Amino acid sequence: MSNQILSRPVLDAIAEELQKYPSDHKQSAVMAALRFVQEEKNWISREAMDAIADVLGMQPIQVYEVATFYSMYRLKNSGRHQINVCTNVSCMLCGSSEVVSHLQDRLGIKPGQTTSDGRFSLNEVECLGACGGAPMMQLDRDYHENLTPEILDALLEGLD
Repeated sequence: MSNQILSRPVLDAIAEELQKYPSDHKQSAVMAALRFVQEEKNWISREAMDAIADVLGMQPIQVYEVATFYSMYRLKNSGRHQINVCTNVSCMLCGSSEVVSHLQDRLGIKPGQTTSDGRFSLNEVECLGACGGAPMMQLDRDYHENLTPEILDALLEGLD
């Protein structure tokens, strides 16, 4: 089954990752395997998780548990760019609601949605560990702190 769902590059990347672990600990590569699928497809389907379980000799539920626990894994198709705005206490006290509001107005979507052109997905997330730079957000893999509407606009302008 895994050969039909997972591409050759993903299978090769998993095989390379498995070299880092003892053969009886293949499940240790689950987070990397999920990342490889997401990098290729932009999200992780249930079928892909089942295929990862097959390759790693795990029960599918074990893969689902990892994929649903960590917010970095996307389990539905989403935009090319992920905007994750921290709305926890420090960021909330420093204006994260204004950040979310500005992004909603600018993008025409609410948290949990993706723009109709597929460019952006907007999410509210719990603490991203940058309280000293509140309000902050993660844009794809990069953190941006001390946000203002002008900073937000400049960040969005530079993206495809």
